Amino acid sequence: MSGRPAGVFNGDVAAPRHLLYFEPTPKRVRVEFGGESIADSTGAHLLFETGLLPVYYFPVADVRMDLLTPTDHATHCPVKGQASYWTVSAGGRTAENAVWGYPDPIAPWLEGFVSFYWDAMDAWYEEDEQVFAHPHDPYSRIDVLRSTRRVRVSVDGTVLAESERPTVLFETGLPVRYYLPREDVRLDLLEPSDTETWCAYKGRAGYRSYGGEDVAWTYEEPLHDAERVRDLVCFFNEKVDLEIDGEPQERPRSRWS
Repeated sequence: MSGRPAGVFNGDVAAPRHLLYFEPTPKRVRVEFGGESIADSTGAHLLFETGLLPVYYFPVADVRMDLLTPTDHATHCPVKGQASYWTVSAGGRTAENAVWGYPDPIAPWLEGFVSFYWDAMDAWYEEDEQVFAHPHDPYSRIDVLRSTRRVRVSVDGTVLAESERPTVLFETGLPVRYYLPREDVRLDLLEPSDTETWCAYKGRAGYRSYGGEDVAWTYEEPLHDAERVRDLVCFFNEKVDLEIDGEPQERPRSRWS
């Protein structure tokens, strides 16, 4: 990682070696709430922290502090320090304790910056494109490749899909995913689910369940990075029995296990 390091910490914090990196982004970043642009900055920074998704921090000068009211809420992070909070009010709406900053941080570069809870805001933009779920990580990427490997998906001996034309998606830090044509999937055995999630790189996913558990998903309107998996069906490697070219695959351990 090429940015300046915010520190290397040792001890029983979140891991024996807890890393922070704090670096500027060349993007213009905006945050909207209640019809107002709460933050608009070409000086935003990304904070990378061990085990967590990246977080945008904004110089106070680029934030509508007139729309923020300080509160008595406080939290303590052993590697960043004591955080103070603000409530946002705009357009007749309020988001309590939705903004935080470190007035006297352990990591000194955080002084003069504040951050926002992503889901508490109405919309986030990098340049003029709306982004979802979390900031785009410049050190994470997606490769989508067509393949002729034989993929077989089953649960407790019931075959849910078989295909020799998967599209394989490789994403930094995540298990390999095999996206299959709908024609090769037993959709009659899968029930539509009410579950819906957003990925910052792939878009909005709709789910299907088997035996009462969400086991597969589809991107019907993917973002541009995932256009090649549009309308294909992917199964959680963590929840099904997956065979690749006849070889059983070990179920990976992840947050979906």
